[in-house]
Amino acid sequence: MRTIAVPLTLINLQDDGFHLLVEIVVFGQKLFAVVDTGASRSVFDKTFIQTHVKELEHTEEAHATTLFTTSSTLQASIPKLKIGSLILRDYETVALDLEAVNQAYEGLGHPPISAIIGGDLLLKFHAIINYKKMKMFLYKE
Repeated sequence: MRTIAVPLTLINLQDDGFHLLVEIVVFGQKLFAVVDTGASRSVFDKTFIQTHVKELEHTEEAHATTLFTTSSTLQASIPKLKIGSLILRDYETVALDLEAVNQAYEGLGHPPISAIIGGDLLLKFHAIINYKKMKMFLYKE
């Protein structure tokens, strides 16, 4: 089993908690994603996906993905998603509107996010978050 160590960035939400950010690469762009152990699955920002993916599937189902709820989501396939040295091909994702999150981040002086890394990937790759080292360890067979 191969161990992949991915650096994390801890951001302060003005004494209202913290979020962990991880750098990802999608469509050749370096972006930030929140690592959310409470999210059932990973999601991408709806506007970002609409800009880069031509074939989208609309659904009106509510998805239990994050603390944010929505009645309208998009489903899309991302040809290549890179998290550290982990490369995922043809990753099937759901897209939600993350504009409110990004507005809050901007108001706090933090970079925008394009995705939330959730339980689907964290479980699949047996993620371990080490706060002392500020690293996330993923394990690939």
